[in-house]
Amino acid sequence: MAYCIFCDILSGKAPASFIYRDDLVAAFMDIQPVNLGHVLVVPVRHAPYMEDVTDEEAGFMMRLAHRTTAALRASTLQCEGVNYFLADGEAAMQEVFHAHLHVFPRFRGDGFGLRFSEQYYTRRPPRPELDHQAAELRALLSPGP
Repeated sequence: MAYCIFCDILSGKAPASFIYRDDLVAAFMDIQPVNLGHVLVVPVRHAPYMEDVTDEEAGFMMRLAHRTTAALRASTLQCEGVNYFLADGEAAMQEVFHAHLHVFPRFRGDGFGLRFSEQYYTRRPPRPELDHQAAELRALLSPGP
């Protein structure tokens, strides 16, 4: 395994400001926040990509993100909305290869945004193409709850 700063944080070798920790998931403040109050929710066990995260871990991550959202909205931090962002893989802008969900407060004029390509605004796949994609993914989808 390559070096993982999140594993160092979770093992106590590197500092972090935790808001939650149990045997399955943890949440701590991002040291390079989009906005103040930016939290990272991670599985305690090293899992480089979301496909490596168990269903149980993924569920707990989302439940913790949900609770974190409520805490952000109730806090004194500037928070008019909340974004969840999860980058899975280098092409998706993942920089730390330990699965993690960003939860961060948003407010008007905060300077953060997503930029879409022109194709986003002009291309609408025909229904048969969407149906074909859905069929392929459905066939490959692992059994669910």
